[in-house]
Amino acid sequence: LWLGCGQATDSNWVCCGSRKVKTIPLGEGWWGAGEKPLSEDQKIYPFTVQTSDKEIEDLYERIDRTRYTDPLEDSRFHYGFNSTHLKKVVSYWRHEFDWKKQVAVLNQYPHFKTRIEGLDVHFIHVRPPHRENQKVLPLMMVHGWPGSFYEFYKILPLLTQNHDGIAFEVICPSIPGYGFSEASHKQGFNSFAAARIFLTLMERLGFSQFYLQGGDWGSLITTNMSQMKPHCVKGLHLNMCMSTRGFKVLLSLMIGPYLPFLVGFSREDVRRLFPFFEKNVYSILRESGYMHIQATKPDTAGCGVNDSPVGLAAYILEKFSSWTDMKNRDLVDGGLERKFSLDDLLTNVMIYWTTGSVISSMRFYKENLQSNPDNRVDAKTGIFVPTGLAAFPDELMHTPKSWAQIRYRDIRSYTFMPRGGHFPAFEEPQLLANDIVQFVKKVEKF
Repeated sequence: LWLGCGQATDSNWVCCGSRKVKTIPLGEGWWGAGEKPLSEDQKIYPFTVQTSDKEIEDLYERIDRTRYTDPLEDSRFHYGFNSTHLKKVVSYWRHEFDWKKQVAVLNQYPHFKTRIEGLDVHFIHVRPPHRENQKVLPLMMVHGWPGSFYEFYKILPLLTQNHDGIAFEVICPSIPGYGFSEASHKQGFNSFAAARIFLTLMERLGFSQFYLQGGDWGSLITTNMSQMKPHCVKGLHLNMCMSTRGFKVLLSLMIGPYLPFLVGFSREDVRRLFPFFEKNVYSILRESGYMHIQATKPDTAGCGVNDSPVGLAAYILEKFSSWTDMKNRDLVDGGLERKFSLDDLLTNVMIYWTTGSVISSMRFYKENLQSNPDNRVDAKTGIFVPTGLAAFPDELMHTPKSWAQIRYRDIRSYTFMPRGGHFPAFEEPQLLANDIVQFVKKVEKF
């Protein structure tokens, strides 16, 4: 069975390096409206982000009709986005933010669309300048929720630089249902479908082997890509890694606080993990209400935020506050501008607003959480490609290397990052770029 960029010995096993590994079956899908046609246009077309005065006028009219509720005294960001600060953000959005200027910023990199499995898939494709004696390596970076391809705009010039003879050719797709990628018209579009589509995209671009990078949903999608076609993936770099459950994890939670070296914990692991229930159970419960809503009734919850730009901004920007640093909940302004500019934050919001994609992006939770994640085939399939993990201190959950090794069997690099949270390409692009580069140099033996 030929899988596009490597040869498999039978339907679920491939030769990956010197070993034979089990893969996730690729399967097939059709997510377009109506019946699947006999053939599909496989050409790649240039795409330009556009806006209009009418679009902007509609935005302003909706903003001007916003109805606010006064916050509770001294509530800061503990009840969500504080409406007193929200009015300030919205005032900037209405009177100073220049969407036409930001559209020009978006268009500084080449955009494209191509049709895969019935959907128009959007991506940016950034090549490094030509230099002598430079090895150019393809790298796909995949975003999550509530982010977008725009998260990577500050890291792109860092990755396309020459790093002692290595530079990256970067492809950043929009997950179908997010931003400028068409949403599925049918039920069931999950991370496996996204992974298969992105593998097709890389093949269509002419890449037989490549690197992958992801966080949030991007980490799951790129992991699935590595499980489907490990022979195509030269290396997988993640800034978010979800651990499996099991006896080893349970034992390490019991022993780890007292004898960490016995269970493979470092002192930094202990500092980040414990007290476990406070940092990894109660804290997550306080921050995961959105997930339960989106994993059950996304269309109901999405109606309001798809109709109200201010509601959408509050819903999205609250995540860029608390997921960057949980201590931001104690601040009256949510600490939003400690790591981000309002122009960057509102540009990400506008990608959701102008495309009307928030509901379809929320549906991705329902499609992936329909059943127990531990029973999915990817939870039972190891990842054997070279892997690099960047553990940022303010990520939602910490995964020690000893836990990650249960699933990721070839970890070449594990870095305790000095600062940063859930959106590192947006928050700390230089730190993330440096870690990607050092990981790839280890794999390439530079």
